Amino acid sequence: MTAPIPRDIPDLPAVPGRPTLLHSPVPATAVVTPVRRPLAAGFRLLTAVPAAAGVVIELALADSPTRALSHFTIQSNILLALVLALSARRAWSARRPLPAGLTGAALLYVLIAALVHHVLLSDTSSLFAAPGAADTATGWHTLASHLLHTVTPIAAALDWLLLTTPGHLHLRQATAWMLYPLAYLGFSLARGELLIPGTQDRYLYPFLDVDRHGYKGVLGNALLVGLACYALAALLVALDHARPRPLHRR
Repeated sequence: MTAPIPRDIPDLPAVPGRPTLLHSPVPATAVVTPVRRPLAAGFRLLTAVPAAAGVVIELALADSPTRALSHFTIQSNILLALVLALSARRAWSARRPLPAGLTGAALLYVLIAALVHHVLLSDTSSLFAAPGAADTATGWHTLASHLLHTVTPIAAALDWLLLTTPGHLHLRQATAWMLYPLAYLGFSLARGELLIPGTQDRYLYPFLDVDRHGYKGVLGNALLVGLACYALAALLVALDHARPRPLHRR
């Protein structure tokens, strides 16, 4: 004989806090079929090609390949070409994308190089315009400069805006991204101290030239450029959370 079912069942108390999802040992690929992205893979390869081509041209035309490799522009474009090539391979083989912190850093560094070139170095009205750069530039130098400072940054920004999932960047990553520009500042100043005074391109960028501005002026210039770089990094993070999600084929 069973007990009678009560007519009024008392309300159960609410579970405190937000429900948490338990970790599942089953990988996501066992539930969701991986999807190849040939469009993203092809676009990233097409973006890596001008970056690599600009670097190769600069190294071929330079009197000293070591000095050419010391430029921030060359280093940032090498990093971008490697990141895009690896990211294209993952998109083609339906593998997990690269960490957003790595791809965001590569994008930030080429944007910094492009903005410094266009705003400070190539503008003749700027106080830090490279002396005699327009007179010594050849057709190949001009081509490499356009590839490294215009074509590659624009293409990398389009790839990030249109072909990546938003909302993965965080402000703490922007702080970590500043470690490389800070290390480059130390490298540039140490390199200038080790070279003999009067050596060509002893300081690679005019705003870091200790002979012209002194250490106090150089550190002031570096602080202003660093603050601008951090503002650009914070802007990328803000845009990453504000931009719409790109459309993907099912």
